[in-house]
Amino acid sequence: MRERPALKRAPVAFISREWRYMDYQELCTFEVLYGAYKTARVGKRTKQGTAQYEANALACTERLAYILSTKKYKPSKFETFYVYEPKKRLVQAPAFVDKVVQHALVDNILYEAITRSFIQDSYASQIWKGMHVGLDRLRAQMQDYYRKRKGHDEAARRAAGLPYRPPEEWDYAQGWILKADVHHFFASIDHDILKAKLVKKIADPQVYELMCTYIDSTDGLPLGYQTSQLLALMYLDDFDHWVKEKLHARYYGRYMDDFYTISDSKEYLQDCWAKIEAYIHDLKLELNEKTAIFPLKNGINFLGFHTYLDSKGGVIMKLRRDSKERMNARLRAWRKDYPAGRVEKDRIIASWKAWDAHAAHGDTYILRQKIAAQVTEITGVQCTARKRLKTSKNAKARKLIQKMRRQQVKKKPAPPAVPPGFPW
Repeated sequence: MRERPALKRAPVAFISREWRYMDYQELCTFEVLYGAYKTARVGKRTKQGTAQYEANALACTERLAYILSTKKYKPSKFETFYVYEPKKRLVQAPAFVDKVVQHALVDNILYEAITRSFIQDSYASQIWKGMHVGLDRLRAQMQDYYRKRKGHDEAARRAAGLPYRPPEEWDYAQGWILKADVHHFFASIDHDILKAKLVKKIADPQVYELMCTYIDSTDGLPLGYQTSQLLALMYLDDFDHWVKEKLHARYYGRYMDDFYTISDSKEYLQDCWAKIEAYIHDLKLELNEKTAIFPLKNGINFLGFHTYLDSKGGVIMKLRRDSKERMNARLRAWRKDYPAGRVEKDRIIASWKAWDAHAAHGDTYILRQKIAAQVTEITGVQCTARKRLKTSKNAKARKLIQKMRRQQVKKKPAPPAVPPGFPW
């Protein structure tokens, strides 16, 4: 028998995943800051601070590049206000100039440096890892939990020579959830611990100095800073790895300060609870009083939806009651304000579309049809509830990340004159 010729293996081309971080001098260039300005102004061009900067955009950006490169930059004072949805929070909003610097810093250095070590189930403030991705992961984890229990039970019965259990006897959806929340998370973040974590991520000492300027601007972390979101995620990054790798929590997810873990053993979750409290105590944090362990069949309130597992393995997502109440309150206000001319039709339609897009991620079609009918009645515009949303493909995320990683052109501008209207 003739021997078949050996197949020649084609050479493998390895693509390097190393990312060359931008240094501080590159960050201070006009090109980088002007690109950050165009990003920062999106959706804010009607605001006074944005309009003042935009009126002298070239001169302001050139001046900002000079101030950063000469280490004369200091963050402006916050504009403080409260937001009341979904609950009352104090927001410290930075000036538009600071938003430009933060966009340059986050988009070109901080995002890539910090998020590379994050686990898959850490959400918020990341490309294609927002609320709806977190909900999809919760759904997938619940389905996997059910399939695993069902598969193990059927394998054991098959080995024992027993028949399969009829569907009415299935109890594979039984289990427990540890649902936890960190009390006053942003306000409780310790600066020394945060800086010790950050210095391991940032190689350039000048970039680290700039970050410390933002960190030391107030107690804890201000909610209005773009950098605060990533720093808050990084603060509990080691905690995420500890939960997954040391506590061996298979079904775990965290959105900023809100996290859960699922298990079929209540004793295991009680042990996890005690160890978690001890761990975050070392980070000078404490769990909220609402932290509890409850049956999986009761469902879990997470990211605006009440999600639960039924006896047949289906995952049902219902909009939380407070979200429905807020939408009904808006409808009542629109019924009074629209005929009186206090609110525009376009604003009502835009607000309803945003709510409908979020609610479409759950099993809410009948509810959304009713809301759309009421909006149609108020505005006279035919409104239709959209179909259920699906998560975007990873290819889109890769394209956006590649776009972020484009190298910036180097340029060292001369010290310019101070333009009119500039805060410094």
